[in-house]
Amino acid sequence: MVGRRILACLLFTAVFAALGGCGEAKLKLDLGPEEEAVREPTPRERFAFSNYRETGDLDKIRERGVIRFVSLTGPREDYLPRTAVVSQQHFDLANKFAKHLGLEAKWVQADTPELAIEMVEQGYADVLADNFTETEERRERIQFSVPVMHVYQQLVTAGEKPDIDDLSQLRNTRIVVLEDSVHVKTARELIAKFPQANLTVEALSLNDNVDALMDYTQEHRNTLAIFDSNVIDRMRDYRDDIQVIANVSELDRIAWGARKNSPFMHLALNNFLTMNLVRREYRRVSDWKAIKESGVVRLLTRNSPFSYFLWKGVLMGFDYDMAKAFADQHDLELQVVVVPYQYDIVEWLEEGRGDIAGAALNITQERIDRGMAFSTPYLEMPLQVVSNKKDPPIATLMDLNGRTLTMRTHSSFIEYGEVLRDSGIDVKVEIADPEVSYQQLIDMVASGEVDATLADSSGIAVEAVLLSELQPGAVITDPLPQAWMMLAQNTELLEKVNDFIKKFRKSDEYKQKYNAYFKPNNRFAQRIQARIVPGQDLSPYDALVKTSAAEHSFDWRMVVAQMWQESNFNPKAVSPVGAQGLMQVMPRTAEEMGYPPPLFDPERGIKAGVKYLNWVRGRFDPDLSLDNLLWFTLASYNAGYGHLLDAQRLAGELGLDPNVWFGNVEQAMLKLSEPRYFNNARYGYVRGAEPVQYVRNISNLYKAYTDVAPSEVAARWLMSDIIRLESARSCRYAHWTPSAGAHRSPAPEEKWLQSGDGFCPPRSRARLSFPGHWLWPPSPPLSAVSE
Repeated sequence: MVGRRILACLLFTAVFAALGGCGEAKLKLDLGPEEEAVREPTPRERFAFSNYRETGDLDKIRERGVIRFVSLTGPREDYLPRTAVVSQQHFDLANKFAKHLGLEAKWVQADTPELAIEMVEQGYADVLADNFTETEERRERIQFSVPVMHVYQQLVTAGEKPDIDDLSQLRNTRIVVLEDSVHVKTARELIAKFPQANLTVEALSLNDNVDALMDYTQEHRNTLAIFDSNVIDRMRDYRDDIQVIANVSELDRIAWGARKNSPFMHLALNNFLTMNLVRREYRRVSDWKAIKESGVVRLLTRNSPFSYFLWKGVLMGFDYDMAKAFADQHDLELQVVVVPYQYDIVEWLEEGRGDIAGAALNITQERIDRGMAFSTPYLEMPLQVVSNKKDPPIATLMDLNGRTLTMRTHSSFIEYGEVLRDSGIDVKVEIADPEVSYQQLIDMVASGEVDATLADSSGIAVEAVLLSELQPGAVITDPLPQAWMMLAQNTELLEKVNDFIKKFRKSDEYKQKYNAYFKPNNRFAQRIQARIVPGQDLSPYDALVKTSAAEHSFDWRMVVAQMWQESNFNPKAVSPVGAQGLMQVMPRTAEEMGYPPPLFDPERGIKAGVKYLNWVRGRFDPDLSLDNLLWFTLASYNAGYGHLLDAQRLAGELGLDPNVWFGNVEQAMLKLSEPRYFNNARYGYVRGAEPVQYVRNISNLYKAYTDVAPSEVAARWLMSDIIRLESARSCRYAHWTPSAGAHRSPAPEEKWLQSGDGFCPPRSRARLSFPGHWLWPPSPPLSAVSE
């Protein structure tokens, strides 16, 4: 029987739905015959809907097309606009999760944590998405996700701070907390711990209004409150009256909750949250000083056949290669930030999401007027028309009369099309859907879905080799300069970039890369069929990986990235020390995992490796942050758990953070190859550069894989009627491909044993209809695509 509180909440929602409607509709108020006012719906009215009961897993939720989130704030009028509040962060992240699943997000509000749990349990909400503390009692009722963060409970006040050095000195103090929160238990534990202090606790029903609770401590003498530390951090962004007295708990886990017996929702949630933590953005001022202090330079780019893409497990692209060379020259780490096509790359620079934009960008006055500065050009490419051979050719500008040019959103080529139209040529200029990429647009021309478009001449030359339906046409401009873009005020960064490009253009490396990327040939045309597009497999063994990854709660894309690093997808691989198979598991370890060698059967090799990976992860403190738990697990898989412990201890001794991998424990790991450090380590010498590069390579490849393969592929595949797909070697992936670029090729003496390669028949020239993101394009890579 549904509780009275849930019925009240549902009735409340239904009333608002009836009165306010939903969506973006205007609300009309009858003000009499004189005038009629129209106003926007309030946040609560806009999010109102008629709730229902659904206790199924993700497949049932998908059938409804809606995912319902419950929070303690809901769409409150005084809550949504304040982006600094912690609940807003959960709100934004949950909406992102809904979009990731292709579902519409609906929100319901619960007055207390207890009611929120009841709504999830009984099917009136699907996910509890708020600043919610995981406890043993709550775990018995709902299934928690991986932790979103870890926090302390803190005793605070906005009033007069007690003059004490220790909590035992508190006297005659009232502690106020939000009703039904974990802070109630903490306050009672303080009372029991200090019976002589005459402490009292008062639980207030304030609908999770943290400011009202903080104000209460200011308005009443001898009154303190308990808050989570992350809430205090956010409140301090807009309040200067908060004083922290002490931490009153160990680290707590903040996590989201879903119904018990919903394994696919739980898997989707964990995969999404894991990737969100791994790929979280760090926005900062992008001047040269900040870049050098951080040790990281961030490249904003597009997934395109010119700027940045994947070939097997190698990161490539003309802009990427140049940015990597620039970063290496200045002893910086390169961080790639992929800007989806529907977003303006200028806006991402303005928002501090990157330092340099490199995506075959044309220098335009419009971008300069928006406060952008351009580097010395590194390429010059003319614009050319491309159409379909079944239509009359566009050999001259006058042939554009009566034709239609379709351009991508945010493309600088739009201006050129408009200039042609305004010059008296009867050409129609249309803008494609924001999510359409360059490659999709080219394929739309080849299929006849659109009439024609504009592109760089080199890009058209390459595409015409691959797509016989394309007809290169009139060149409409002189060669246009392409350059990197950054904020105009970053003069020192601009100076460093210009110095680099001027020297790089004169180098043999530049000539080699130019020829590789912009000179199409028959070998290139044959190999390009190896590329992968969204929705296709990352490897020949995706189906097997998804099964094992789901069983042990790993993101399958991360496992595929690790599998490439371990064996380059060669199931017969044997390392110099005897590790076998796709995941390179030692025979003795595999036997302990229940999979006696040999491990050359792909299924056995994957199962042994993923089970061992899970065993390694289980040896670490579960209160490690989720991303660092992943990096520590991978480092231990490669170098051994003991060496990781040595590196953590050494990190502490060096004043580094022993619970953070990048920039901390990885630095200590490097030092364990030096006698003065490994002589004092329990597990001795380790070639520290290997696990450091191992983790970095997998991290980079994992992030890149998320751009081309959604995590939900795993859940959708597992929920289908398919039990197992046969795993077989595909000519598309090649049996053995030495790594390059981001992945170190084994030295000749380290090369793994491998079975002989068979003959692959010639491939069809047929193209798949939804290219865009690229995996395993042939070498040399694809052509230029400018904006």
